[in-house]
Amino acid sequence: MSARREIAIVSFAEAIVERSPGDDCELLFPVLQRALGGVGLGQRDIGFTVSGSSDFLGGRPFAFVMATDVLGAWPPIRESHVEMDGAFALYEAWVRLQHGDLDTALVYAFGRPSQGPIHDVLSLQLDPYYAAPLRPDALSLGALGARAALDAGLTTEAELAGIASARRGVPASTDEPYLREPLRAHAASTMRDGAAVIVLAAGDRARALCPRPAWISGIDHRIEAHSLGARDLARSTSTEQAARAAGALGFGADTAELHARFAHEEVLLRRALELPASTRINPSGGALANDPLMVTGLCRLGHAARAVMDGASRAIGHATSGPCLQQNLVCALEARP
Repeated sequence: MSARREIAIVSFAEAIVERSPGDDCELLFPVLQRALGGVGLGQRDIGFTVSGSSDFLGGRPFAFVMATDVLGAWPPIRESHVEMDGAFALYEAWVRLQHGDLDTALVYAFGRPSQGPIHDVLSLQLDPYYAAPLRPDALSLGALGARAALDAGLTTEAELAGIASARRGVPASTDEPYLREPLRAHAASTMRDGAAVIVLAAGDRARALCPRPAWISGIDHRIEAHSLGARDLARSTSTEQAARAAGALGFGADTAELHARFAHEEVLLRRALELPASTRINPSGGALANDPLMVTGLCRLGHAARAVMDGASRAIGHATSGPCLQQNLVCALEARP
């Protein structure tokens, strides 16, 4: 889906911690202030606000409502919420700004996976008739995807160790023990608590707020079959489709921030996006280094935008949701005169 109206990311802020000592509001508030302060805006200057989070993490229904306290009780705002990663909330904000009556939008996401056994909790999103009763945890599903990639000859354990070492900034070895064979500890993401905020602006408003906005040239997301046995786990078809619709294939991106929770997923995503060898992959460290559930995808878009703001010509941000890369969002960003 190509943008009809010029929309850009003009500000991004994040906070990622091992374990948040406070509640969602305490985690989110300073990040919100940094993102708004970076472009000299207050909450009253925002036309539309949308959040991404998970009530399952909070352990109570409508847990996201508590976080709206950081926005202020007055004046009333145009507000929405998605029960997904904040990257998909950004897609809703982008669509809302296409209506033409508003010029700014605020997107925020927060997650605290430290509150419970997150790898077991994630099994609740599986197909309720065939997969969920088997109770495979998220690590077992990651191992299933890794096995598919290895058996298809798309990667090797040595390459996966190299990816993990590059993203984490520490050595990784094929001698390390398995978490779930063939998935080793270094090849799985590090879960943390976190929050992130992105500010979007349209047209001349974006140019006034930011000296080098990251313009969204295209954005799209697609979903694959719920059943794991109904799709090829060694290929990310939905990423290919989203990238094609977003105009990200052959985009010539300098940087790509890929939401890969497991090292083999980075291999699959590079292939799906047809990224050239010259593209810098996850210079931020990506999800392998820091994976604040419900926030990680929004961080990937934010870091891709930051690359453009800092001088890159083009960048790609990617986010995923569901087991084994079930749903994928691709956002193409570029600098313009």
